[in-house]
Amino acid sequence: MAGCKSKAAPVTPVGDYTGKVVIDPINRIEGHLRIEVEVENGRVKNAWSSSQLFRGLEIILQGRDPRDAKHFTQRSCGVCTHVHALASTRCVDNAIGVDKRIPETGIVLRNMLLGAQFLHDHIVHFYHLHALDWVDVVSALSASPKKAADLANGAGLGHRKHTAAELEETQARLKKFVGSGQLGIFSNAYFLEPHAAYKLPPELNLLATHHYLQALKLQILPSRMMAIIGGKNPHTQSLYEGGITCYDALKKENIAQFKALYKETMDFVNHTYLPDVLAVAPYYLDWGGIGGTTHFQTCGEFPTDEANMDSRFLPSGVIYNRDITNIHKFDLQKIEEGVKYSWYKDDSPKHPWKGVTDPEYTGMDRMTSEDTGKYSWMKAPRYDGKSTEVGPLAQVLVAYGRGHEPTVALVNTVLKHLGVGPEALFSTLGRTAARCIETKLIGDEMVKWIDKLEKNIAKGNVDIVAPFEMPDKAFGVGFVNAPRGMLSHWIEIEGGKIKNFQLVVPSTWNLGPRSDDGTLGPVEEALIGTPVFDPKRPVEILRTVHSYDPCIACGVHVIDPKSNEVYKFKVC
Repeated sequence: MAGCKSKAAPVTPVGDYTGKVVIDPINRIEGHLRIEVEVENGRVKNAWSSSQLFRGLEIILQGRDPRDAKHFTQRSCGVCTHVHALASTRCVDNAIGVDKRIPETGIVLRNMLLGAQFLHDHIVHFYHLHALDWVDVVSALSASPKKAADLANGAGLGHRKHTAAELEETQARLKKFVGSGQLGIFSNAYFLEPHAAYKLPPELNLLATHHYLQALKLQILPSRMMAIIGGKNPHTQSLYEGGITCYDALKKENIAQFKALYKETMDFVNHTYLPDVLAVAPYYLDWGGIGGTTHFQTCGEFPTDEANMDSRFLPSGVIYNRDITNIHKFDLQKIEEGVKYSWYKDDSPKHPWKGVTDPEYTGMDRMTSEDTGKYSWMKAPRYDGKSTEVGPLAQVLVAYGRGHEPTVALVNTVLKHLGVGPEALFSTLGRTAARCIETKLIGDEMVKWIDKLEKNIAKGNVDIVAPFEMPDKAFGVGFVNAPRGMLSHWIEIEGGKIKNFQLVVPSTWNLGPRSDDGTLGPVEEALIGTPVFDPKRPVEILRTVHSYDPCIACGVHVIDPKSNEVYKFKVC
């Protein structure tokens, strides 16, 4: 692909604006997110991430049967629905001791179900929640469909073959939208007027827009994969303490359907998603130095033994100070949550098993560099006292540092194509690429799980759930490396009921506020130094925020601190 092998990309322009920019809300399934930054000479010098919605699931669960937790918690999100059910189930598994006895076939089915969740979530994120931060759809109207097809067919990146005719059809649809005075699902975006931060040539913009539309249809396939094992989707129903209860998924015809859906989904990953990332990234190589954080952690995922975190296909670990040559062992006792800057009464850091959820809203009038008061409903999780990023980048970095062979091979292939070193991974660009890498890693491994399932069935090894008894008192924790990152549910059982329940979710790790000592949360840290060319259209801020996978923004409000004029924009 012409230009895609270049080791240099146009540098993102920087404006001369000094003042405050507020983006509120950046909508997410779990709630509304507000990002506020102070800009000096066109670059972010301070940032605040504020969760604007309180739900209180921890309070709702008190006094209920521990087995009910999974049905409540998975409704905290309609996108990554299943992972909350799995975390709740695993924490009860751990509390009652049945995690040591879950049958192998049950674990395989759990892995297949979670793997399908990853395929769905990451495809949707790249194309529908993040791509329009990089792709200028309007520019596609001036593209040559023939040149766009030649671009894809001759790139050597693995794209499936394209014809000029199919790209002409996509372009015609766009022209029809524009001719009617709107761009439909692309309307009200930052690229409706030329924006210097968008760098792709028209033909690549057309190709990416074409794939955006294809992904709208494709994403239903992994969702159907989840329903075959989960009983339904969203909000799967088959998970149960001690294993899983999807006996219909063991039928030959259902396995065949799962395999067919898997094959078509992975064909899209291999011949559209991965090639698109490799095609777009070279135009934004400067973003390999923007949006980075310092510390990372992951609990790993996809076990062969639910009681042994070290048995997971993707390894667990902790990285301090970006040192991927020294991966530290993950220790659940080092987790604490602070609330000094959160809307809760207690202000002392606590381990999740001792966590308190006592809300107290005090307003948002103290978000300044000089005096930052409470400003978010999210708590501030810390590992070993440090602000640590979780998610695909953390997982890929830990696996790469540990010499995990499939990860090392794929990461090196991507780095070689881009002509950059591992240091470029610590960035918004690296975070976006890591999500694609993680998708490919998990998708490829699913072949082994499907094969294992079929062999176990052939041998008559069809036990998928182990019996258990509910104890009167117990503590338990369940860790899931969800598509957005490390998720943990913590339970205290007393009298056979839930006495205390705490959720420490990936978005809290990544998007939470300052800790008690004033250390910025990961997204706050990542925004420091971000260039802002146009404060009325701060797409650069959205690029980093969206790279953590909050849901797409529906409205942007930018306030000029000098005039108090409020600019409102719809963002698709």
